[in-house]
Amino acid sequence: MDLIPLIDHIGEAPTAALFGLITGMIFGVAAQRSKFCLRAATVEFARGQMGPRVAVWLLTFSTALVWVQGAQTLGLFNSDDARMMAVAGSWSGAVIGGLLFGAGMVLARGCSGRLLVLGATGNLRSIVSGLIFAVVAQMSLHGMLAPARDYLARLWVTPGGRNVDLLALLHLPDISGLLLGLALAALALVVSYKNKISTRTLVFASGVGFAVAVGWVLTFSLAQVAFEPVSITSATFSGPSANTLMFFLTPNPVLEFDVGLVPGVVIGAFAASLWGREFKFEGFDNAGNMRRAMIGAVLMGFGAMLAGGCAIGAGVTGGSIFAATAWLALFCMWIGAMLTDFLVDQAGQTAAARPSA
Repeated sequence: MDLIPLIDHIGEAPTAALFGLITGMIFGVAAQRSKFCLRAATVEFARGQMGPRVAVWLLTFSTALVWVQGAQTLGLFNSDDARMMAVAGSWSGAVIGGLLFGAGMVLARGCSGRLLVLGATGNLRSIVSGLIFAVVAQMSLHGMLAPARDYLARLWVTPGGRNVDLLALLHLPDISGLLLGLALAALALVVSYKNKISTRTLVFASGVGFAVAVGWVLTFSLAQVAFEPVSITSATFSGPSANTLMFFLTPNPVLEFDVGLVPGVVIGAFAASLWGREFKFEGFDNAGNMRRAMIGAVLMGFGAMLAGGCAIGAGVTGGSIFAATAWLALFCMWIGAMLTDFLVDQAGQTAAARPSA
């Protein structure tokens, strides 16, 4: 991929932002049409079902593994150079942050990526929750919550100043990542068949995983020819949400991949909702639901920055390159979400169903 003419024409920073925009648009369209949502999958699983939401999540996750590991096999990408692998990971952050994020996405009724997609389709609840998420994420990165995040993250970190490659840790060959992705994709197709999921939904679900691979390959390609250092990254919505917010609030903002990613998702999801005739304005049903969503957004904002990524950033993007802390964070997100659904939603439904004295 010869990027030099493009860089010479518009510059390195705008090129990075353009790549973020492209990645975000692919993600936005695919996520909106497939209704990809980790929160929905965890709730479904917590209630003893392997239904359509689990199938969509499995297909997204597995195809991300296949696309990313395939790109690495072809030499289009090197996970060792990824930003997530080049810095120390936090085991304690993955556990605590993952649990907080999992609880928060159940309370807010959507992870950060899902809130962004829903907000673009007219869901005002998601817009409010998404803004709170972005503000808390920024506070956790550079604001008053940063010392607490830093303290918890430093409790237990990976050795050597780098994250841990899960495949290397388990002494598995590089090809095993691709093989695992194919095996999970086969499982996803079996679950999809049992739930009679349409081919169109399957294509768009795999498109979310494809967007992750696109982000990795584009930023890696840019880093090979750019004069200034370029972060090799892909779809994630914790840091980018905070960075995009500050881009519009500070003087002399800097263009980068993150700043293009969030608007790209909004554009893609908005266009897809119009195409599917699903755009409509929705608000909070009552004050209780609003409080719940706000608390959830706060937990997600802090949890994502502590865990090193959100349900997309750690759960799919980090998982696709086998960053060990990302897999641990994803596992803890599932646990946190399932416990919250059991203790809050299922318990509340049981109490409401009891006959009054």
